[in-house]
Amino acid sequence: MRRVRYDSAGGPLFLEEAPVPEPGPGELLVRCEAVGVTLPIVRKVTEAAEPIALGGELAGEVVAVGEGVRRFRPGERVTGLCFGHGYADFALLHEAMASPVPDEASAVDAVALVRSGLVAFGALEAARPAPGEAVLVTAAASGVGHLAVQLARARGVGRVVGAVSDPAKAGFVRALGADDCIQYTDDSWGDPVDCILDAVGGDLLTPALAALAPHGRLVAYSSGGGTIQAYDLLVGAKSVIGFQMALIARGRPELYEQWRRELWRLFTEGAVTPAVHGEFALEDAAKAHEAIETRANLGKVVLRP
Repeated sequence: MRRVRYDSAGGPLFLEEAPVPEPGPGELLVRCEAVGVTLPIVRKVTEAAEPIALGGELAGEVVAVGEGVRRFRPGERVTGLCFGHGYADFALLHEAMASPVPDEASAVDAVALVRSGLVAFGALEAARPAPGEAVLVTAAASGVGHLAVQLARARGVGRVVGAVSDPAKAGFVRALGADDCIQYTDDSWGDPVDCILDAVGGDLLTPALAALAPHGRLVAYSSGGGTIQAYDLLVGAKSVIGFQMALIARGRPELYEQWRRELWRLFTEGAVTPAVHGEFALEDAAKAHEAIETRANLGKVVLRP
């Protein structure tokens, strides 16, 4: 089979031949039909001291199962999070991290919706916007952000604001249902908001906190880090909440499954529609990473083995 790998920090990425892996206990061997490219993986390629296995979101057909697997069998379609080599023709998924794909959804739909949508859904749950409150989403045109905008609208919040790095993305974000779209560099982010879902972190935390109304909540789910001054929280009784999807998937599988079912329901009803920026062949993985690195993407970036 083919898989994408790299030998030193920063790349380059290259395609190699590798044996098809054997599923171990509790694992599914999946023929990959779509693989999601995420900012955390792109950052690890450029920042990690040692090369990592290029894993992440994938969807495809189960072709074999390991000992002890009970929920899936060969021939079924699944999506899930791969912690090993996922940029490949075949990959291993642990049964606990896999979910069935409905008949009406494609593999690309599944990759674009499930993991990113669950992060967006969970971040909204952590923020708990009340009816009539305003929600601001940073990286609003990203794979997670564009779904967060739609989920906030479906939740019935009073006002949805998207924040982007490039004014060219504003039309895309408004078409998703945002009432307004601001740029990170704007002197003012407009009227204060009650909740912020932040996928950027770093230096953006300062203007984001300033944009929060008193008693506002910022949910940080990015890998960008950043520092917050306690005084900036005290003066407005503001809160910062950290959110990580992996902790929910591993520690509260029943809640993970509940959110997954709700996400598919919203998709089936047309309330949430994943957008795909581009579909790239495995040999063009470097171009897919470039789309993420340069913040050029509008929606999800997908590899098609």
